[in-house]
Amino acid sequence: MNTTIFEGIGVAMATPFRNDVIDYEAFRNHIEYLIENNAQALIINGTTGESPTLRAEETREILRVGVETVNGRIPVIAGTGTNSTSASIELSKYAEIIGADGLMLITPYYNKSNQRGLLRHFTTIADSTELPVVLYNVPGRTGMTIEAETVHELSTHEKIVALKDAVGDFDYTKEVLALTKDQNFTLYSGNDDNMHDFVKLGGKGLISVVGNIIPGELQDVYERIQNNDDSARDKFDRIMPMIKAVQVDVNPIPVKAMTSELGFGNNELRLPLIPLEDDTLDDVLNTFRQFKEGTLV
Repeated sequence: MNTTIFEGIGVAMATPFRNDVIDYEAFRNHIEYLIENNAQALIINGTTGESPTLRAEETREILRVGVETVNGRIPVIAGTGTNSTSASIELSKYAEIIGADGLMLITPYYNKSNQRGLLRHFTTIADSTELPVVLYNVPGRTGMTIEAETVHELSTHEKIVALKDAVGDFDYTKEVLALTKDQNFTLYSGNDDNMHDFVKLGGKGLISVVGNIIPGELQDVYERIQNNDDSARDKFDRIMPMIKAVQVDVNPIPVKAMTSELGFGNNELRLPLIPLEDDTLDDVLNTFRQFKEGTLV
């Protein structure tokens, strides 16, 4: 049985705010924009969505609105992982009830864990619903990693079907790919800037930040790679200035400026995140405008 939730570009959606309230109209409009521009999946309540600052009722409501708006057109993956196994189970069950297509579970942060604890944490959550699970390994934010051998062991669980690999180390990626090659297990990059090489190694796509703005361009690169089209590298290199623009500050600060430019909410974040300073904001928006006009060199 093929358990791949999607291939290509999944978008880690930003959460639009207006006067510190989630702008659900902007959120719905953004979803339509992403689907129209060939996004292959949406990830709601991830890092880019500022999930740590969402109130409990907001976390559930934005997920419900997202699933309702998508209406089965592409998969919706709910970010339900926390550093509390019981809280993660509760939110995962809610995601299943409202019709999400999968779960994304981050490694526990602050309290962290050891590898044995990770095994118990992830399998206990996976056992609580019928939804497929994407593990999320981002040691730069959580202070710990899912070791390759642990990923291998978790990949034998029928519901744990993928890894979002934001480690940024291809030695790790290659080891996980080698260990899980006999499993029905998918790797997605969690770093926009390594997407081309990650897919060439055997990854099946990218869970993207800059995809909030240009999902179609990224999906085109993915399809060119899959078709062994030599133009894929050049196409990706032309996107790199946009990727660098969303990396000038902590995610999602820069991409929020761009989604606001497209009309999806204000350029507004919740503390402790704050918008870009004026000079940097001008540089980011100029890069975006030049990219859209085809004048970016």
